[in-house]
Amino acid sequence: MPASKPPAAVAGSARSAFIAGTVRCAPVALGVLVYGLIFGALAQQAGISLGETAFMNAVVYSGSAQFIALGLWSLPPPLLALCLTVFSVNFRFFLMAATMHPVLRAWTSWRALPALFWLTDENWAITMASGEQPHWGAFFLGTGWLVWLAWLAAGILGHSLGAVVSDPRRWGLDFAFTAVFLTLAVALARRRKAPLVWIASVGASLLADRFIGGGSAPVLVGGFAGAIVAALKPRAEESDAP
Repeated sequence: MPASKPPAAVAGSARSAFIAGTVRCAPVALGVLVYGLIFGALAQQAGISLGETAFMNAVVYSGSAQFIALGLWSLPPPLLALCLTVFSVNFRFFLMAATMHPVLRAWTSWRALPALFWLTDENWAITMASGEQPHWGAFFLGTGWLVWLAWLAAGILGHSLGAVVSDPRRWGLDFAFTAVFLTLAVALARRRKAPLVWIASVGASLLADRFIGGGSAPVLVGGFAGAIVAALKPRAEESDAP
């Protein structure tokens, strides 16, 4: 029976994976910082206080849902509409979380479930593109905390500089979303062979655009379709295994 690694070596490996995740996610965190500035500025223009903006970024921690919520914001706020909107937009994270089993399978439930708070589109793509590795969960946490910190700090800064970035298109900041997600998509496509996921996402998006219309519907439908295929694929592979 092989000897187990000493605790110091195990901790050191997890620490190295955490640092590697942080370093890998640093360029993406810069992109998050850019559109976090935009959100902070728009929140300030909507009459949301600095403290409320910081609290929303720290707790809700969902850029897409928060941007949509700003469009519905009024006094008094329509709580039911806001809750339903945030839930529907963030529903994709339930599906993405289902694909995280290989990443967190070595963890107990009481550790894995809180860790999913750090799950975003950005660090999910980076984690999956990195491929399976020792202490994969620690790598995921390394990506997650940096994105969260960038989103929180950018919202506070953007709120404070609201007048400066009031028109994102003037500074070219409106392209930040597209640039970040195109980069993640290309990296994920190169590192992971998942043609069915891409086909499902693109096909569902095109159908939604044809029969539902433009706006956010094609993005949401495409995301749901891709996440469902990604969640079901590991089970299909396990059932086909001898």
